[in-house]
Amino acid sequence: MIRVREAREDDVGQIREIFLAVYGADYPHHEVYDELWLKRSVFTDDALILVAEDTDANRVIGTASVLFDFGAHSDLVGEFGRLAVHPDYRRLQVGKLLMDKRLEAIQNRLHVGLVVARTVHPYAQRISLAHGFIAAGFLPLKHFFHHRESFALLARYFGDALVLRRNNPRIIPEAYALANLVMSQPPLMPDFIVDEDAAPYPAGGNYTIEQLQAEGYPALLRIERGRVRNREIFGPMRLDYGFFKLHSRQTRYFLARSGGHIVGAIGYTMDPVEQTVRVFELISLADDVVRFLLVELERKCREEMGIEYVEIDVSAYAPRMQRTLLELNFLPVAYVPAMVFYQVERLDIVKMVRLNKLQDLGPLALTEPVQAVADVVMRGFSTCVIAPRMAQAIKEIPLFHGMNSEQAIWLAGICTVREWRSRDCLFVEHDPTDRLYLVLQGQVVISGGSPPVTIGTVRTGETCGEVSLLSARPHSATATAEGLVEAAELLQRDLADLIRRRPDIGVIIYRNLAVGLGEKLLRSGNSKRGNEPADSEMLHCTSEGISA
Repeated sequence: MIRVREAREDDVGQIREIFLAVYGADYPHHEVYDELWLKRSVFTDDALILVAEDTDANRVIGTASVLFDFGAHSDLVGEFGRLAVHPDYRRLQVGKLLMDKRLEAIQNRLHVGLVVARTVHPYAQRISLAHGFIAAGFLPLKHFFHHRESFALLARYFGDALVLRRNNPRIIPEAYALANLVMSQPPLMPDFIVDEDAAPYPAGGNYTIEQLQAEGYPALLRIERGRVRNREIFGPMRLDYGFFKLHSRQTRYFLARSGGHIVGAIGYTMDPVEQTVRVFELISLADDVVRFLLVELERKCREEMGIEYVEIDVSAYAPRMQRTLLELNFLPVAYVPAMVFYQVERLDIVKMVRLNKLQDLGPLALTEPVQAVADVVMRGFSTCVIAPRMAQAIKEIPLFHGMNSEQAIWLAGICTVREWRSRDCLFVEHDPTDRLYLVLQGQVVISGGSPPVTIGTVRTGETCGEVSLLSARPHSATATAEGLVEAAELLQRDLADLIRRRPDIGVIIYRNLAVGLGEKLLRSGNSKRGNEPADSEMLHCTSEGISA
């Protein structure tokens, strides 16, 4: 018989053994291997630790926890984590039993529950989704096990959480797709405002930077702006916890000075083993101090500290901060409604991440809701690579002709970059389609019929797949890479959404697609007929073949 109960002091050794059996010594939250930490957690009000027990064998076979000491604003936020089931007892619904008991125990203690679930297998994702959690984010390469792994972020709401939520967040366009996807899941409803005009914090100022020491703490406390009023960055700590408590929790501050005076600071926690940093507070006396501190921290993380992953929770009502971080290559990875309790209401946050070392995500096992979020998030990271290249090549890529830099960046932002080796097929005749390709490098051969006959070629800067995309008909030809090909992929749903929000861009896209299609049609007709005009039926077939 299996029963779930709260952990006792004499369970600590068995809890530790479960994590060793499941993860070896690689679990990223190393405290679970520390029996003293586990003993304290059994008795503290800041954590709920449960165990699943095989009563017949008198053996602890699984464990899970809820950590209540998660936010710095009496957030009533808990992290549902540290779930592990001994390998000998898997597939017996032990994880489900532990989740049921956790939800029963915290009903009156939380407003927001979060799960950070592994993505190398779908078990925690499935359990969470089945218990009313929604997919809120995808955290690429967040933790280090044997290698860096990505995680899914899921959220569930309790009590008055959504009643207390502030309406109408203001988000930058680059956060729209993710926010809309999250907010469209019941019981939520999109109500945000997309702010296209928010200016970033300016550069400038003559400041020096240094690490906070005890003597600088009182002066920093006296700075109100940025710490109390219109707070834009949130996290698990804050300055008024006290210098020694901050120090004991491995938090650090960089100070900005001007003329010997402290004019701002940025607070962060660092895990040197996982090579991660989380920013939790930014204090400033002037707008240009904000950007100075963010730039300096980003530089130090990258050049001096060897940090691979930097994470910041930004207010969804602070588009200026969102825009500034975006310019520093931080990208939205999660949108969590009602995450933070601030003053008298709950605020949404946009979790933004900078990856200093882009690498392969490895095998992923994602549930459908998490996959949808992951697709949006990773498209943003692809944009880090593609957008600058497209912006530089506006004059050379026909699809961008007539666009200004701002419009081109919008279009680049909904594309992803893919590569094909020689003889790889981008698409095959008769396959359904929902995307077109913009060739950034290389050449694509279009062929059709049986036996296959070459109809034409698509060169660098040209598109293929547009007719089938726009007409919703299957491909009438096959597109094959001739040598190494790199192309930007544009999904129909993303194009339709962009055009709905930016019809000015839509007009240019359709005009350029028509011009490009006509040029390829003439080129194909001339090459097949010795420069003689083709009849209308052949023109129709040829155009579909080239652009299918």
